[in-house]
Amino acid sequence: MEDDEMSEHMWSDAFDLHSHSTNSDGEHPVERVAELMATEGVKHWSLTDHDTIAGWEEAALAAQQFGLKFIPGVEITCEPSLPVSEVEMDRWGRDRAPTSWHLLAYFPSSLVNDEQRQAFAQWLAPLGESRGPRMAKMVELAQHHGMDIDLQAVLDRADGSVGRPHLADELIAQGYAENRQDAFDQWLGDGRPLAIVRSKPSIREAAKAVHECGGIVSLAHPIYYGVPINQLTASCQEDGVDAIECFHRSHPDSYRHELMISARTLGLGLTAGSDFHGLSYEQTPGHMPVPLVDMPSSLTQ
Repeated sequence: MEDDEMSEHMWSDAFDLHSHSTNSDGEHPVERVAELMATEGVKHWSLTDHDTIAGWEEAALAAQQFGLKFIPGVEITCEPSLPVSEVEMDRWGRDRAPTSWHLLAYFPSSLVNDEQRQAFAQWLAPLGESRGPRMAKMVELAQHHGMDIDLQAVLDRADGSVGRPHLADELIAQGYAENRQDAFDQWLGDGRPLAIVRSKPSIREAAKAVHECGGIVSLAHPIYYGVPINQLTASCQEDGVDAIECFHRSHPDSYRHELMISARTLGLGLTAGSDFHGLSYEQTPGHMPVPLVDMPSSLTQ
């Protein structure tokens, strides 16, 4: 078999392009995330904290330490592009759709220079900064519900971008919830008493901003959104999305296969990510095989 033909059939589990640290809602500091990635056999790693790039410099150093190729990334919180289909939710056993879609943005060194990364940082900054005022309002709501929650204590739990998981941890510490799941089910989940909606870019706006700064984008964990697969891939194509995170730990094989066929039909790339948040979540980094022929070439170099 010729090399080109062989490459068309090769899969690799050396990529994990979706992970989180204490800079957003992850359990571990950046260096520990890198160490765990290397331990599990990952070779190409992206740190994709929510709406912040605060961990990029530390991640680059940690990647060198543990023999990883680091791809700077971020998970951008966006407005949903399409309405939820209850039929699709039932089909895949999902009980509740989120009020946002998430777009993974990557800025590989082969494509992006420091000036472009700085331009993106300026575009992203207001999204991360909006989390602070939003958290202040959420803490105020908690106090109105009779909870003794201090805003500074919540902010101190975040190394970078503060979010609902940090408030969840403070609710647990103060005895108002048993664990994060309980905190979200009772208080912080979409539509619950302490949840506050913030302004978000559309998928198209976020993709355009990333492209203007030299990066590429992939739609994260599409099964969450409750949209029929062919509608979802068509929407991604229309909005300028480069790829879809087909290989995610929440996706059953049947979903991955159907999504892979649909994405290939429209010429969309495929990416893989564990969406690793921490060991206490019973999650493991890596082990997300992806066909190399479908990966955006800038992520495999």
